[in-house]
Amino acid sequence: EVQLVESGGGLVQAGGSLRLSCAASGFTFDDRAIGWFRQAPGKEREGVSCIRSSDGSTYYADSVKGRFTISSDNAKNTVYLQMNSLKPEDTAVYYCAAGPIGLIRPWLGYEYDYWGQGTQVTVSS
Repeated sequence: EVQLVESGGGLVQAGGSLRLSCAASGFTFDDRAIGWFRQAPGKEREGVSCIRSSDGSTYYADSVKGRFTISSDNAKNTVYLQMNSLKPEDTAVYYCAAGPIGLIRPWLGYEYDYWGQGTQVTVSS
């Protein structure tokens, strides 16, 4: 059974940092692309970042480039999202998702097969 479990969310002041984790079971990262999405109340889901551990390729939304870093630890089957210089507009529920290694549009949710339950990130001004 494929399972994705996010952790690391919380409340932080603007300018602060958080590191989210996505622990996966039921598959190996080499076979998958792992993405991070977020959804704020009243807003559409946004694809934030994606990584293919097989070749290290990454994707970042323009809104987070230079502030967020995605990485993977294949030995732990865990993907991380390091979030620095957080802004109030980063406040959202953050989800990780697993999709096929060959997905073309990592910013689109329907490219992914499995989703975690989400973790809340709140950035105060």
